[in-house]
Amino acid sequence: MSKKVAKTNALRILDSKKTVYQMYEYDITDELIDGKSVCDKLGISESESLKTLVAHGKGNAIYVFVVSINSELDLKKAAQASGEKKIEMLAVKDLLAITGYIRGGCSPIGMKKLYPTFIDEQVRSLDTIYVSGGRKGLSIGINPNDLLEVITGKFVDIVKTN
Repeated sequence: MSKKVAKTNALRILDSKKTVYQMYEYDITDELIDGKSVCDKLGISESESLKTLVAHGKGNAIYVFVVSINSELDLKKAAQASGEKKIEMLAVKDLLAITGYIRGGCSPIGMKKLYPTFIDEQVRSLDTIYVSGGRKGLSIGINPNDLLEVITGKFVDIVKTN
């Protein structure tokens, strides 16, 4: 008999929209929840696993950026994509109050509000990407176009290039 997984906001939203996804749970008792460790635990590549980054612009406008864990967000490109002159990363201490999620469990799906969300265009061609399921120890495998539709996001060039 398999145990029942407690539904997160992200899972409830995907279910309500009848979006196809897969859930992947992984052990967090070792406290290794960084992107590389999660990829190792799930057996996926770092280019398929995405991190959700939250930033703010002038007037405290909030923006969400979703990039592969092996990429680095380019703040200038991110500011341009969001129509801001400058953006700054949100302090971790403010993450829960603004998104409803904690560090290590921040999903681009199901935040307290639907913030403007930008997904790195490099993942557009992948069949499946993996994002947080809304809590530590839970990832969601989803088609990038399905994710884009659920969060009404945009594919844009937002990562640093070498």
